[in-house]
Amino acid sequence: MAQGQTAGEIGDGYLSRATATIYRWMVLAAFLALFGAPTLLVWMGLGLTGGMTAIFYVAALLPVAPALSAALYAQRAWAEEPDLRPARPLWRGLLLNLRDVLAWWIPVLLIAGVLAVNIVGAGAVAGGAVLRSIAIVLLAVLVLWSTHLLVITSYYSFRTRDAMRIAAAELFTQWRATIGFAALAFVAVAVVAVSSEAVLLLCAWAFALLLRLTARPVEADVRSRFTA
Repeated sequence: MAQGQTAGEIGDGYLSRATATIYRWMVLAAFLALFGAPTLLVWMGLGLTGGMTAIFYVAALLPVAPALSAALYAQRAWAEEPDLRPARPLWRGLLLNLRDVLAWWIPVLLIAGVLAVNIVGAGAVAGGAVLRSIAIVLLAVLVLWSTHLLVITSYYSFRTRDAMRIAAAELFTQWRATIGFAALAFVAVAVVAVSSEAVLLLCAWAFALLLRLTARPVEADVRSRFTA
């Protein structure tokens, strides 16, 4: 250990920094796999398709937003105070943000469940094609708005209704980030379609890193416009 360096600090050498970075990625991958495993198990257990089954698929996403929020929080903490204990910011972010995230995530899942049922079961009603198209568009907007909301509640502590309004504004003012979020969502769906949900779970750490990069303009804009 270098002189004056404490046990938790990272050395100045290239190898030390590279090793610490890889270690963070491994911890992040394990953390997201832990919280994504219940969703994967529920999806594998359902196995069937149908209108009402779609609700259970959506409900199984409950752990996803808190885990991603913790991942965003931890990545900023690692950049500001790098050390050899990367798991601590993950659990701290989870505990700090859990209430704020669930305050909007649960209603979002309820709305998404209704839209999913309409998408799956639209063929059974007259004008189903139009209904399905409208539901798909609304679901896409909900996903993008929720992503902005995830970023905001991961880094700032606003009242839920204020965070929702800010996210709605950022959806348009930070349109480049919105396009980036849409691209990430498209890739995630493509990975599941081409391979499986398990592959997506294994790649969750990479998606979290890309989400952090894409979300930086949103974080900066919210800080400059809506905080003192």
